[in-house]
Amino acid sequence: MVPFQGQNNIIDSKWVLKTKYKADGSIERRKARLVAKGFLQTAGLDYDETFSPVIKSNTVRIILSIAVHLNWEVRQLDINNAFLNGNLKETVFMHQPEGYIDLTRPHHICKLTKAIYGLKQAPRARFDRLKDTLLEWGFQNTKSDSSLFVLRGTDHITLLLIYVDDIIVTGSNKKFLETFITQLNIAFSLKDLGHLHYFLGVEVHKDTSGMYLKQTKYIKDLLKKFNMEKASSCPTPMVTGKQFTVEGEPMANPTLYRQAIGALQYLTNTRPDIAFSVNKLSQYMSCPTTDHWQGIKRILRYLHGTTNLCLHIKPSTDLDIAGFSDADWATSKDDRKSMAGQCVFLGETLISWASRKQRVVSRSNTESEYRSLADLAAEVAWIRLLLAELKLPMPRKPILWCDNLRAKALASNPVMHARSKHIEIDVHYIRDQVLQNQVTIAYVPTTDQIADCLTKPLSHTRFNILRDKLGVIMSPSV
Repeated sequence: MVPFQGQNNIIDSKWVLKTKYKADGSIERRKARLVAKGFLQTAGLDYDETFSPVIKSNTVRIILSIAVHLNWEVRQLDINNAFLNGNLKETVFMHQPEGYIDLTRPHHICKLTKAIYGLKQAPRARFDRLKDTLLEWGFQNTKSDSSLFVLRGTDHITLLLIYVDDIIVTGSNKKFLETFITQLNIAFSLKDLGHLHYFLGVEVHKDTSGMYLKQTKYIKDLLKKFNMEKASSCPTPMVTGKQFTVEGEPMANPTLYRQAIGALQYLTNTRPDIAFSVNKLSQYMSCPTTDHWQGIKRILRYLHGTTNLCLHIKPSTDLDIAGFSDADWATSKDDRKSMAGQCVFLGETLISWASRKQRVVSRSNTESEYRSLADLAAEVAWIRLLLAELKLPMPRKPILWCDNLRAKALASNPVMHARSKHIEIDVHYIRDQVLQNQVTIAYVPTTDQIADCLTKPLSHTRFNILRDKLGVIMSPSV
């Protein structure tokens, strides 16, 4: 503590009480944490840089797929009081915390040398400290994902994934993993949670047939929050042929709608089967109508009947990359923009997917399919870069499957046709990838187009077929 001498900015703090739960819903522990009121900080005075990276969900699925493929052990760690490990570069003053005021020096203030929870720069300081330590130990920070670290030795490769205070570590040598965890525990006090089982709200189960990712507890909490625990279930997340527009009776409580969309978006990390429905309804968050809210309730009713569905990470014979691209032309009645969908498989495991409205209006179905194909090629290029940094062999070049023959021809033909000369240069990225022999474009019949469920509502039968192909299956009994 230092005496008060008219310092420019002095922030306050508060105590935050929280109950942490296990995957089965039982209480794990109760926590009390001193949190600084960082909203009182002043930019350029007591904080500067604040950005802190976290691991991408696609990266997590890729690494887990590799671990299952190579039969690696996957461990889970939790750093105790992670934000307290960061060293502050700025000068930060704080009033003495409530309940812990020094009666002999009541007018003194705290000069912080280490970060605490609530400070704007705390996440970055925490990450920088951990990153610097790992680099000193020989780890390499990948360019593809700045929260993925790789260490190669003569007899091992170790991968570390960081999401704030949660860490996943895996590698080829079990003995080295134990040594590394012990070393990390000395530098940073941590909890060794054993084999990966519950990470960021995702339940993980592993057996001889692979790994299963599900969010059963999350779904149940979601249904309870929106009073849908006793709702009747429905077979699909959206009615076939349903068209949403901006017109309609405004919803009385739009905040509730936005909360539901935000919660459902996180659920799409393990449930690609609702990706299209959630993305479609997220387009109306600025002014939702009662019709849009009925769409939300339809998704919740579908989840009520599919609580135990999970994403299956399968062991594969190889790590070939295959991507599927599809588009539904001019599907939006409001602006006539198209819906695009894509999914990427590593071996037999779905590792990446997306369902989104395209940014511009396409003049033809071919153009919308071509744009979707270009986006898929960019995603595949990033995945290839990540695998290259890990120095994992790729048996064959990726195959991108498209159900539009004209889009396939456009991607393979360097000649600019009259019907395509208006298309932006960046969209022709896919053509360069083909010419450089980086990817192969192949035709797939619409009936076998897996990405079809990411662009439009489907019938119950077809939806279930494509859902199974995505690897979303019933969770095995544990």
